[in-house]
Amino acid sequence: MSEFFKVAEVSEIPSGGKKLVEVDGYPVALFNVDGEFYAIEDVCTHDGGPLAEGELEGNEIECPRHGARFNVRTGEVLCMPAVEPVECYEVKVEGNDILVSID
Repeated sequence: MSEFFKVAEVSEIPSGGKKLVEVDGYPVALFNVDGEFYAIEDVCTHDGGPLAEGELEGNEIECPRHGARFNVRTGEVLCMPAVEPVECYEVKVEGNDILVSID
């Protein structure tokens, strides 16, 4: 059974917003795409860049270092230089709390 950790409140991340959070010691990038929340590993698979510092356009995050882009819903690579997807994490909302599991 997955263990979920409270990482933020819904009111902290407006639609189109993002936030860097920590889940059990791991950096996680949290996104609000049209009212749905998504969480991915905050490490670009190209060179380890901090994805939460990049630009979010729709459901795509761009790494601020070399421009690799990823789908925040699926982790899929959308643009080189990255070729490996990023890990996605399960998110659930309970009331105003956003919870993430990295299992």
